[in-house]
Amino acid sequence: MKLFIVANPSKPNVRPVLDEWLAWMKERATVVGVETDCKTDLSKVEADAILALGGDGTLLAAARRLRGRQTPLLGVNFGRLGFLASFSPDELRKNFDQLTAGKLPVTSRLMIESSVLPAEANCDPRDPAAVSQCRRAVDVALNDAVISAGPPFHMIELELHADLNGDGGVHFFGDGVIVATPSGSTAYNVSAGGPIMEPTVQALCVTPICPHSLSFRPIVVSSGNTVVIRASKVNPGTTLFCDGQETAGLSIEERVVIRRSPHDVRLIENPDAGPWRSLEQKLNWAAAPRYQS
Repeated sequence: MKLFIVANPSKPNVRPVLDEWLAWMKERATVVGVETDCKTDLSKVEADAILALGGDGTLLAAARRLRGRQTPLLGVNFGRLGFLASFSPDELRKNFDQLTAGKLPVTSRLMIESSVLPAEANCDPRDPAAVSQCRRAVDVALNDAVISAGPPFHMIELELHADLNGDGGVHFFGDGVIVATPSGSTAYNVSAGGPIMEPTVQALCVTPICPHSLSFRPIVVSSGNTVVIRASKVNPGTTLFCDGQETAGLSIEERVVIRRSPHDVRLIENPDAGPWRSLEQKLNWAAAPRYQS
């Protein structure tokens, strides 16, 4: 098996573990490259799998840099939580022979594509070809696309459409909105009160951030829907972020069009860490009360 390694040396222990592992890995597989600066175009890397050593952020960045290439990603967690990077260093060593034999489970995770349309753009946001012709910015995300109010941190007004035929738009005031994938439902989405979705569900979750309303609850829509968000009133610092990375600042009357990306990401899963176990162990989901004796 040909492996490419993406390592984040800013994470504690990544550098010494990588130095320790390299010789050991090369005895069991062909290591075609090692990257430590997050600058490689992964869409051009010829490998059977890419190992991301760091945390969820390292894996998210690698997923975006694949640019649709279907090379499976395996995340090794050196960070704090590790939902997507589901292997610990010890678990990778334990399962390495299974990896090189191609016997570890692989799941397909949907990604989203976010396009920014200028205020003067006169195109149908539900037509992907038209959007690609008139957008001024585009990015993809495995976790979420977030419109954040930004400085001077006044409430902003957004107009939201989240259905296939473009009807049913709503206006709301608040600090922004999150459009999350199932993979990202346990990230910013859950912190803002959104639901947790099973990773392979074909859906998106639209979650308002601090809406000025008692009744604006998060909504789950089909991944076949196109989510269109118009900036009715924004701040100078209002910005679209994809997986936590700045994509573009937003001006009044600009639209953000969010739809399922034509390319999914393939993740190599830890056979000992299913979604239920991860929720229980990492988010203390369904933990019992701590009674005093």
